[in-house]
Amino acid sequence: MRISREEVDYLCELARLTLSEQEAEALTSDLDEILNFAESIQSVDTTGVAPMSHVLSLQNVWRADRLRPSLPVASVLQNAPESVEQMFAVPGLLEEE
Repeated sequence: MRISREEVDYLCELARLTLSEQEAEALTSDLDEILNFAESIQSVDTTGVAPMSHVLSLQNVWRADRLRPSLPVASVLQNAPESVEQMFAVPGLLEEE
């Protein structure tokens, strides 16, 4: 075993998890399998393989920016509970000192 029951108990304490005896034993076994699998991956020869962040190449798809008329300010603010100088008025989040 690569991970002990005491280590699992400690992890559960850090994560504030309360597990039954059976759940703790199952978690110990599962974590042990995960660690063994991670170790087996370390043995794969990656010589000549470039580091990558994704398996597939990703490309952002952007639409062209176009100027369009926006909604009239009066219609946007008509359902606002309160507005100030053509803007939504909202309560402050930070207290001023």
